[in-house]
Amino acid sequence: MGASKSDHFTDQQNELAILTKALGHPARIAIIEYLLKVNTCICGDIVNELPLSQPTVSQHLKELKNAGLIKGNIDGNAICYCINETGFEKIKGFFQIITLHIEKNKKECC
Repeated sequence: MGASKSDHFTDQQNELAILTKALGHPARIAIIEYLLKVNTCICGDIVNELPLSQPTVSQHLKELKNAGLIKGNIDGNAICYCINETGFEKIKGFFQIITLHIEKNKKECC
């Protein structure tokens, strides 16, 4: 069996792709924004904040958690979610590199 396409890229490139792909849906952006706004771990409130069904919200939460952008802890029958700083630090580092490059080469671009 052949190598997967992700084998042709570095671990860092693959990890960054997973993180950014998880942010590629407006519902997931809305979830992150809500978690930032409440600044605490929350359990059932997310479904009330979005115009989506509970199973759809759960799927988006699962994608964000699998990517490492949020953390979830079981609290009784509910799972409480909050921001996972580690995932966002990796994204921040990537965008800092881009920003520094743009600032340095601003006048050299076509």
